[in-house]
Amino acid sequence: MGNHTAVSTFLLWGFSSFPDLQSLLFVMIFFSHVTILTANVSIMVAIMLTRHLHTPMYFFLCGLAFSETCTTVVIIPRMLVDLLSDSKTISLPECATQMFFFFGLSSSNCFIMAAMSYDRYTAIHSPLHYPVLMTQKICFQLMTASWVVGCLVSLCIVIMVFNLSFCDSNVIQHFFCDISPVICLACDYTPYHEMAIFMLSAFVLVGSFILIMISYVFIASIIMKIPSAKGRYKAFSTCSSHLTVVCMHYGFAGFVYLRPKDSGSFGEDMLRAVTYTVLTPLLNPIVYSLRNKEMQIALRKVLDSAHRFIPQMVNKRTLNI
Repeated sequence: MGNHTAVSTFLLWGFSSFPDLQSLLFVMIFFSHVTILTANVSIMVAIMLTRHLHTPMYFFLCGLAFSETCTTVVIIPRMLVDLLSDSKTISLPECATQMFFFFGLSSSNCFIMAAMSYDRYTAIHSPLHYPVLMTQKICFQLMTASWVVGCLVSLCIVIMVFNLSFCDSNVIQHFFCDISPVICLACDYTPYHEMAIFMLSAFVLVGSFILIMISYVFIASIIMKIPSAKGRYKAFSTCSSHLTVVCMHYGFAGFVYLRPKDSGSFGEDMLRAVTYTVLTPLLNPIVYSLRNKEMQIALRKVLDSAHRFIPQMVNKRTLNI
């Protein structure tokens, strides 16, 4: 943080423009958050407890579910508190921390999805050599690289943003410390900063998207060579869930972070941010579970075990009393 910073706290304006809707928004976002946590934790538990799901594809899915859970935890609880609170202030260190974890985790999600597309390409292109090409060590290295690169890019952006001077308005036109609403409050924000932040954002979004598209171009060329329609459908079905999630994730994130900003666009960006902080994490587990029979079976087993475990615990407590 620069010593020249005059502003010590920010005000997260968020949904203050809609005072009559805040109770309704709280209920909707609260239940969405509970659903996101329940769905993603169920997916992680199902993968960890089901031995035949201990494969690279489900390892990356488990990592993505964990990362998305952490992303929502960084944003949504604070949003819920602000919806019910008159004081919506956030200190500079808290704002910087929130921005670092949100952008770091979101960037990691992008590279994890790129690793998942490479995994699908390897499985379709070299099914016989797949266990050798995608070992546990390689999967762990890809996952670790996704987290490290995401955190490093986020750290660079946060250092750049919070070394600026904030000496005018302290009202952030957003419900969390996103990059654009914060830097528009800086006094010494220059085209150099704008270009540097844009390049880092493009590296994450465009760079990972290009890697995904390269994998899918090769996947499509392989699928088209399969003689039977049933074989083509089976090969494509292993990628359909991932492709659906990629389209949702990059569609909303790219539209917000890769287009020119003006002060009048922050209200629109805030509404779009709801989609990729609440709606997309809510839909992702549904997409993966609805389109995957193995995951459906594993989730049913987890739910059945939970239904048996809870009454047993209740009965034990009743007997002890």
